[in-house]
Amino acid sequence: MMKKPVVDYRKLRLSNIANKEYRHLLLLLGWLAYFFMYFITERFIPESRCHVVHSVVDDIIPFNEYFVLFYVSWYFFMIISLLSFALYDIESFVRAEKIIVGMQIISVITYIAWPSVQLLRPDHFEHENFCTWLLGIIYKADTPTGVCPSLHVGYTLAVLSAWLIRKDIKAVKKALIVLWGLIICVSVCFVKQHSFVDVLAAVIMYLFLELLLFGSEISLATVFRSVKVSTSDRSKSDIKEDY
Repeated sequence: MMKKPVVDYRKLRLSNIANKEYRHLLLLLGWLAYFFMYFITERFIPESRCHVVHSVVDDIIPFNEYFVLFYVSWYFFMIISLLSFALYDIESFVRAEKIIVGMQIISVITYIAWPSVQLLRPDHFEHENFCTWLLGIIYKADTPTGVCPSLHVGYTLAVLSAWLIRKDIKAVKKALIVLWGLIICVSVCFVKQHSFVDVLAAVIMYLFLELLLFGSEISLATVFRSVKVSTSDRSKSDIKEDY
């Protein structure tokens, strides 16, 4: 049996989107503002003005085209997560989106004040397969500028934060979601879309926004309590089934 959405979006109109029931959707406007500013910075900030981002760790991490499958799965990860939050847990939606909007603001300011570029992409692919074909499309569509911090990583952490505090999700499901998210974060280095520095900057930005926006709410104890609750709820349901 499908879970019933907490909000009836069939009644949503532009005229009532500011109502209490739907106003959380206004946070999505941050995406439009960010993409507008991103294309502006991409167009008017030449690569010659950008600072090269590189670390020793980048030389250690090998290029692996197969990680592009995890890299691209990020789009499904984000859409599925935000859609699930919007339908079944508005608090999680607002939490994730607040962090995302904060990241968009910080990133745009950073891209303008300290434009960055990474030169890690391979000159050619040693193999020809579906993954290298897909990477070729990504390389052509996405310039190597405006990379620090990595929003691919930042957005993933924002969504993971919202998943982890949910009390209605089973521990096994949370573990799988975290594993998926972490592999996405790692994949950006293996497909040479980002430097390790970009990933580290994204982690720092995420932690800063968590502390700024939610403060004492974030703690390992909170996560463990939510996991304990979801596990105990499962145990109770198992007991009921036995009787």
